Order: sequence, then structure tokens, then C-alpha cells
Amino acid sequence: MNIRSAQRAFPLSGVIDPRVYEPQAIPGLVRPDLRRLGLLPPMMGSAPGGTGTGAHTHGDIVQRLADGTDPNDLWTDLQAQLNVWNQTRQTIIDFLTFPVQNQVESIAQGATVDFEAASEFGVPVAVREAITTFQLGFTLDWYDIGTRYTWKFLLDADRRQVDMVHNQILEADNRLVFTKVMNAVFRNTNRVATIQSQNYNVYALYNNDGTVPPTYKTNTFTGSHTHYRATGAATLDSQDVEFMIDDLRSHGYGENEGSTIVLMVNKAEGDIMRGFRFGVANNNSQVAKYDFIPAVGQSPLIIPNALQGAGLLGGNQPPGQIDGMSVIGSYGPALVVQEDYIPAGYMLMFATGGSANLGNPVGLREHANPGARGMQLVQGPIAQYPLQESYYRRGFGTGIRQRGAAFVTQVTAGSYTIPTVYA
Repeated sequence: MNIRSAQRAFPLSGVIDPRVYEPQAIPGLVRPDLRRLGLLPPMMGSAPGGTGTGAHTHGDIVQRLADGTDPNDLWTDLQAQLNVWNQTRQTIIDFLTFPVQNQVESIAQGATVDFEAASEFGVPVAVREAITTFQLGFTLDWYDIGTRYTWKFLLDADRRQVDMVHNQILEADNRLVFTKVMNAVFRNTNRVATIQSQNYNVYALYNNDGTVPPTYKTNTFTGSHTHYRATGAATLDSQDVEFMIDDLRSHGYGENEGSTIVLMVNKAEGDIMRGFRFGVANNNSQVAKYDFIPAVGQSPLIIPNALQGAGLLGGNQPPGQIDGMSVIGSYGPALVVQEDYIPAGYMLMFATGGSANLGNPVGLREHANPGARGMQLVQGPIAQYPLQESYYRRGFGTGIRQRGAAFVTQVTAGSYTIPTVYA
């Protein structure tokens, strides 16, 4: 029976809209079974494990675990741990991205001009250089996930049991954004976004696509310039790290230009870097240009012949953290962050001006309409019971804004490939 036939068979007062019916408004009135009348849609949702159909029902409410533990006490502990875990991902997102709302950004590419020797005759040559622009596109995709609660579940469930589902979704959202940002950085091929029936390039970092990076001071580049490099050897050496540092500096990034160079490595590469010493040969017969300096809070070192002055630490140690990210030390101007979100065999170096800074490499695009930004909780079809059949929605996209502000290296004897986890 559909809604129209149900209304004809069981006429209700026009004063009470069955779609927003609230029985408490009229004492003594027996609430009709709206679902039997066809006025409520069926419950749809996911079975345990996230597949199929189903809903959170009264039987899903857990009173005690097998060992007698109150699940709400356990939930409080788990939530505290989850918040700390997610914060690391969020810090990485903030340091890598800058928020954008434009579908396409046009970056001015002006050439330099020069004065000429003045003459008492005539007038100087006028500047007539035309301003050209480089257009950067950004993707925008929509994602959603539903929650399904029966009224009996909501009637008896502790708030923390509802919060459990909510926070699982928050974690999924954080993981989704993080993965897409990392994909934008590790992906060495350009993408295409169709915006208002026009195709625009969504660029990777410099990737040998013919784009000539702007000149910086005396540094010039060619269209074959790339920020995706394979080391050519199966083991990491100091030159591989120095190559990344020198390249970022050649584009104008670093401490003298107001940005911090961060090198993110897996533990496998971090363990090797801890052994780099100035003037000492390391893997592949490379001689290090810098000392690896342990950060504050790292395991102390016994320095040989310290009393004779050899090997004494000069200057300051790097901080042990940078906005929650664990710093294990520094190599030259780069702070080294050991983070297993970076796959073994890969290194990511980037320049950052801090959280959501204009100079950060990735553009994190959201809709131009402020009401469509961020993750949204969309209420279900029954106004008086908004949690029933509610769902979460997020729209965002990515694209590289500063193509020279990051560099990715893969430790391999072969050619560069996108890591599977971020492909």
C-alpha cells in the first residue's frame, strides 16, 4: 500500500500531518502504525561489518561484556585513544594543505624586466610584458555513509553507544581525507577534472610533463624537471636525502624563505638515517654532508672522546615534536618525522608554513557554498525523529597548488611507482 492509498483508506485529520506526527501533543491519542499504513519508509542500512542491509536494533544493545566490563567504561577509554590517533593524521593534513573554494586557480607567471641606461634624449622603453597565467584545477567529489537506528534502539541505548557509531564515522572521514591528500602527493601523474563542461588539469608535483618551473634567483629549470625520484639503489644513503633538500631550496623553500622543511620517513629509513655522520661514508659509498642530530627526548648517545673535544654537539637539538608529530631528529635543515603512515621504502619531504598555510603544497577544495563545506549530518525523512535513517555527507577534492613545495623519493633500484596504499 502506497502513501496515497493509505491516506484514502485511513483518513486522518488535516490538522495532524502524519509525516511529522507527535503523539505526545494530544493526550490519550493512540499512535497509529505509520509503517503499516505505508507512511514510513522501510529501514535500510548495513549489517554488521558494513555490508548488506540492516539496522541498529534493540537487540544490538550490549549491557555487559563477557568479563563483566561495562561497555560504556570501555568506550570512554577507546574514544580517548582514538582522538589521539586521529590527531596525528589531522596534523599531517593541516601541514600539507591549504583550503580552496575555487574550481580553478589562475597563477600569474610574469617574466622579469630590466632597466636600461638613461639618456637625456627620448623616453625609455616601456614595459610591455604580457601577464600569462597557469591554471590549476581541483577535483570535487561527494562521499556519504548512513546510520540506521530503530526507535526501540534509541529508546534504551546509552548515549555513548550512539556516540560509538558517530565516532567511527568521524574516524572514517578523517582517514578518507588523509588518504586523498596523500594520493595527491604520491601520485606522479596528472589528472583531469571536468568543470562546467571544460576539462582542466589537476596537477601532480613537478613530474616531467613539460611544465617549466619558474626561475628562482639564479636557478633555472627545464620541462623535464621532476619531484618523483627513484634512488637507483636498494639501500638509502645520505645523498638521497641531500638531493631532496637541495631541490626544495632551489625553488625558494626553506628557513630563509619562512617555511620549515619536514622529511617524513618510515621506521625502516629512520633507522638508517640515525647513523649519518658528517664526513663519514655510509651506504653506497656516499659521504654525508651533515650530522643526524637526535631530537630532544630521543635516546641519549655516548659520544666518543668527548673530553678531548671530538664529536661534541654544537648548537641546539631539534624539538621532540612539531604540532603532535614525533620528530626523531634533524638532518641539515630538515626536521625528520618518523611516521608509519609513510610506506617503507618511500620518503616525503615538504615545505610548510604551518597549519593551512598559503604556501603548503596541496589544495584541499570544498564547495564555494559555505553551507556545503565540512562533514554534514543529514537528518532522516521524519522530522520528529531526525536520527532515524540519517546519513553523513562530505564533499571535497584535491590538487597540487605549489608544485615545487614537496618531493617524493622511492628507495629502489627500479623506477618510481606509486605506493599501493595511496594509489
